[in-house]
Amino acid sequence: MGEVEDILKDYEVKKEGEAEILMLASNAVFFNPVQVHNRDMSIAVLRTFVAKRKEEYEELMNKRNNKSNKKGNQVETPVVNGDTALTSQHDEIGVVHEKETNQPTNEIEDLSKEETKTPSRKVTRELKPPIVLEALAASGLRSLRYAREVDGLGKVVALDNDKASIEACKRNIKFNGASAISKVEAHLADARVYMLTHPKEFDVVDLDPYGSPSVFLDSAVQAVADGGLLMCTATDLAVLCGTNGEVCYSKYGSYPVKGKYCHEMALRILLACIESHANRYKRYIVPVLSVYMDFYVRVFVRVFTSASEIKNTPLKLSYVYQCAGCDSFHLQSLGRTVTKNNSLKHAPGIGPVVPQECSDCGKKFNVGGPIWSAPIHDQDWVLSTLTDVRQMKDRYPAYNKITSVLTTVSEELHEIPLFFSLHNISGTVKCTSPSAVMFRSAVINAGYQISSSHCNPLGLKSDAPWDVIWDIMRCWVKNHPIKEQPRDSPGTAILSKSPQLEVCYLFRLQCPLYACM
Repeated sequence: MGEVEDILKDYEVKKEGEAEILMLASNAVFFNPVQVHNRDMSIAVLRTFVAKRKEEYEELMNKRNNKSNKKGNQVETPVVNGDTALTSQHDEIGVVHEKETNQPTNEIEDLSKEETKTPSRKVTRELKPPIVLEALAASGLRSLRYAREVDGLGKVVALDNDKASIEACKRNIKFNGASAISKVEAHLADARVYMLTHPKEFDVVDLDPYGSPSVFLDSAVQAVADGGLLMCTATDLAVLCGTNGEVCYSKYGSYPVKGKYCHEMALRILLACIESHANRYKRYIVPVLSVYMDFYVRVFVRVFTSASEIKNTPLKLSYVYQCAGCDSFHLQSLGRTVTKNNSLKHAPGIGPVVPQECSDCGKKFNVGGPIWSAPIHDQDWVLSTLTDVRQMKDRYPAYNKITSVLTTVSEELHEIPLFFSLHNISGTVKCTSPSAVMFRSAVINAGYQISSSHCNPLGLKSDAPWDVIWDIMRCWVKNHPIKEQPRDSPGTAILSKSPQLEVCYLFRLQCPLYACM
């Protein structure tokens, strides 16, 4: 006992969730306690992935068993060396892989070992536990939490190219006992080389670098198995949010524009970049959750292989036209589809979607992008994750934070890219801001949808066109007069136009807003 105390006297024990790590007083190995939000969110999504993966596998097996039963009524199954050789099933695997690219097809054990024959010709195969790769492990805390807190995981591989970090990681694995030793292994390696030499080997790949993940994305999209999960963090928000647009373009292949929606745009730039890397290998992504928290953005995407599906990528990307004078922004899709002679063909997008000058204030537009303009969340995944988190409250140190983010995400309009700020548009016309309840009611009563944004507590997402938004503000200013503004200001240009939609405001919250016309 005394020897153990002597060994531990130079270390401080840090506990998070069910994992404990030993940290030197000098803090030679990077450890950020604030990232508990990131790790908790990742564990929550990983639990959902394990459950969804099992559901999809069972559904796939049921489909194959049904096909096998139908074929079994017509063709005898050959027997080789006393074992059942379901040759038709071998052929079907490739067919299903092409038709159902969203299914985890690489998770099936060796058919010669797993196929069994029952009186009903039901085929049963064992689903392998998912293998996780943490590409930048440092102290190994994240890998240890995955191994100890997420049920149903197989091996967890922790990588780092820093010798001190790997030594600390191995020390922490031993410190967490047999459960960690049996699941977690640490390797001193360059993550990029390791992922390139292990293609489609990992069901989950976690990238959480300090800064930009761009240099790891090309190898990461190759290392993820079909239907697997890629979790990626970017902390270089100054670059992604438009402070250094040229640097953002060099790293992510997209030019950001400054706006209140900058953090959501950062998410969409990162998603577009991942999709671009995946497309080079006939792969594509399906985002299940994308969040902005604290000082970083974090995306969770599934990776699939399909040469035909990547043709739809231009439909998911758009350029952004941001007015330099007011808050109006417009999206220009990169591509479109055309139906001709009962066949669907892909074509370039038709543009521009805006004139040279803003129709609202008369100023010029700045152009940014391309960004991911398709949904950045999967509502089913978000609700499943939120339900699971609420049922396991005691197992999440950052429970309050991640439930608040997930709840807000679940209430977002997922089909609407970007958002605007009510305070900003009020500032443009130099008026006091209407309450959020009043403004939301006006939009709803005009026949449109509106929601909040998890990226900004003052942000509003809506499918209402900008002429409707500005009409609501014109009606507000009509009832709440403002001082005369300079003639060349954007606000003056906006208010000089007569509203096409008249809205009367009732100030009692229990009364809805209604259209006068």
